[in-house]
Amino acid sequence: MPPYKLVSREYQKENTIIKLGEITIGGGNVCVIAGPCSVENREQLVDLAVQLKEMGVSILRGGVFKPRTSPYDFQGLGLEGLKILAEAREIAGLPVITEVLDIREIEVVCRYADIVQIGSRNMQNFSLLKEVGKIKKPVLLKRGLSATLEEWLSAAEYILAEGNRQVILCERGIRSFETYTRNTFDINAIPAVKQLSHLPLFADPSHGTGRRELVGPVSKAALAAGADGIMVEVHPDPAKALSDGPQSLKPRELEIMLNELSNFRISFNQKVSA
Repeated sequence: MPPYKLVSREYQKENTIIKLGEITIGGGNVCVIAGPCSVENREQLVDLAVQLKEMGVSILRGGVFKPRTSPYDFQGLGLEGLKILAEAREIAGLPVITEVLDIREIEVVCRYADIVQIGSRNMQNFSLLKEVGKIKKPVLLKRGLSATLEEWLSAAEYILAEGNRQVILCERGIRSFETYTRNTFDINAIPAVKQLSHLPLFADPSHGTGRRELVGPVSKAALAAGADGIMVEVHPDPAKALSDGPQSLKPRELEIMLNELSNFRISFNQKVSA
């Protein structure tokens, strides 16, 4: 057995399927998570959430606790942002996902969010992984900046070992010598992880490329490689976004991309969860 025993195909042959209300994650369904990098204000998020729902997006994303490289950058709205996310969920009818950075934030995040995200910088925060392993909500675990597949899957093992089997993996690019893109999106990881593990796997082409014009093509590549869904950043005015503007799509750009992906998925006989 590999060191990630519970996560491995040897332990469980069939794919893990996670139910979130009427949404099915894994098992041949393709889900789309979309929303702004950061929750900035109520009006903006609620309006965007309604548009995303109409486009067929399955889950609304939005950061409220933001891990930023510089301490002077926007750090998120915290509790106020969580309340805005919850209101957008009620109005648009979309479940929400947001990141937790600290053990002390888990309780309040779980009070408002449907899915808890562990970001790349916290992939090996083992204390945090153990604690989210005790909650009753799905956890999306992003791959670390320089993590090997074994390190990533072993991090997921910490969560499953505590009893939470609702884990979604997310490939978001790794750090390399290339500077044209924000990260190097590791397309190899998708089919490799699908062979190594039974857990559902998403792709984040926004962080994986850092360039909005590459999000669509990389999304297609990820789905062709076997990803169970994509996670995309969307903002009504990316030039004025408080974080990650260059990699954020405008709503209309997302709509065009989803139409292209819909045709692409049909050609591969994949079902769409919307």
